[in-house]
Order: sequence, then structure tokens, then C-alpha cells
Amino acid sequence: MLVLILCGLYNMVEYEQLLVIAQNAARKAMQVLVATDNSLSSYTYADDLPREMKSAIDCRLEEVVLDCLRVTSIPILSEESGEHGELYNNGLRWIVDPLDGTVNFVRGTAPCAVSIALWHNNAPVFGVISEYPSCRLAWGGQSFGSFIDGMPIRVSTIKEKNKAIICTGFSSRFDFSSGSMATFLEMASSYAKVRMLGAASLSLLHVANGSADAYSEQDVMIWDVAAGLAIVEGAGGRICVLPGRFPNSHNIFAGNNLI
Repeated sequence: MLVLILCGLYNMVEYEQLLVIAQNAARKAMQVLVATDNSLSSYTYADDLPREMKSAIDCRLEEVVLDCLRVTSIPILSEESGEHGELYNNGLRWIVDPLDGTVNFVRGTAPCAVSIALWHNNAPVFGVISEYPSCRLAWGGQSFGSFIDGMPIRVSTIKEKNKAIICTGFSSRFDFSSGSMATFLEMASSYAKVRMLGAASLSLLHVANGSADAYSEQDVMIWDVAAGLAIVEGAGGRICVLPGRFPNSHNIFAGNNLI
């Protein structure tokens, strides 16, 4: 596989092999998460980003995931430790959030997830999401279809915003100025219901499986959404990824292709 990667010679067989590696990485990380004791649930807030929570479990899960992905020799971008390796001309890169929804996990407020994606340049190839505490495994991409525990999933068929559910959130880097809040409220008020789940990957998974109809968030980090965006595409949805105000942050919209 290494020779194929370095030469950039990929077909669906090679991508499927990489998907299996990502799925195994997500499963192994989830096993660690399920077995985590309270010592790894302690947390702090980042000095340079006061709303960003960090926990020891994030780093432990990252070790597990990166150990699995390094065998591919594909560069990795991970939330906890940044870039690993330089991008090749083929433009492939793993994008990893070892624990999306750290606050949900350490405070026990809602589900969280291990999120692993393979992107080619600025577009997703596939994504894998393992949800805690359900341990459901989701995966998908535009050329793969999308699945939860092997069962196909599709986006909803709702067309009208005033009958639709949107998932959203305030990222750690969200601009809470009056102008930004006015824009947010105008967007949110056009939908029938608004949900904030605290994990962008799982918000996108709800769009992919049709339990929500759209997702939008400003200045969300790419590792939070990379896998979920791939799965939305695989489920028949559409995505829009625009640059945010910070390195690796983006303004995201994903929907069922009708709204």
C-alpha cells in the first residue's frame, strides 16, 4: 500500500482498504473511551482560548488513532497535535478529532464521538464516526454511500425551512458581537426547530440519517466537521465549506439538498 500512496495511484480498492484502517482506528479508540477511568476525565480550559476545554482523554485517544493511521504514510492533521508529515502531490490527508464533544464526555451532558476523515485537497473522500456511549459506527463518502452499523442512511426529504430542523452551535472561536449574533438569529429563526448538540460530527450525522435537515456553524474547526461532511455527501446531501477567520476554521453549511 505504501508504494501506491507515494505514487498517488488510487482506485476504489485502495480507498476501501484505507476505510477499513480508519474504521479499525475508530473502534480501538472507542474501546479505550468506554474503559476510561475518572483520572482521564479531568479537564482544563486553554489559556489562549478560554472556551476550549482540554482533557487527558483527548490525548490518549489521539495516540490510539494516530498509531493506526501512521501505517498508511498519509499526512495527518489532528486537533491535539497538529500536522504530522508533509502533504504529497496527491493531496491526501487524514483529518482527526480524537474526541469531538469533550465537554459532553467529561460533564456527562450528551453524546460525543471519535471522528476520522480522509480528504483529498479541499474535498472529503470518506469519514468515520464512532459515537459514545452508543458505540454506533458510521461511515460514508460520496463514492461509498453512507451507513450506520452497516445499514444505509439517507438525508431527509423536507423542503421547507419552516418545517425543518437545523443543528448548529457556538464554536470556541465564535464571534459574539451584536452583528454576528443578529446574523445567527436571522438564520436560526427561519427554521422550525434549532438543536445544539455540542458535537459537530454528530450534528452532521443527524443530517446524514435524516433526523435533522441542515447544519450550520461559523468558525468551526475542520477536524470537528471533516468526517461528518463526508458522510452527509454519501447520504445524498450537499455541503458548503468556506474559509473562516482562523487557520483551519471554516464556515459550514450542510443540508439535505432540498433546503
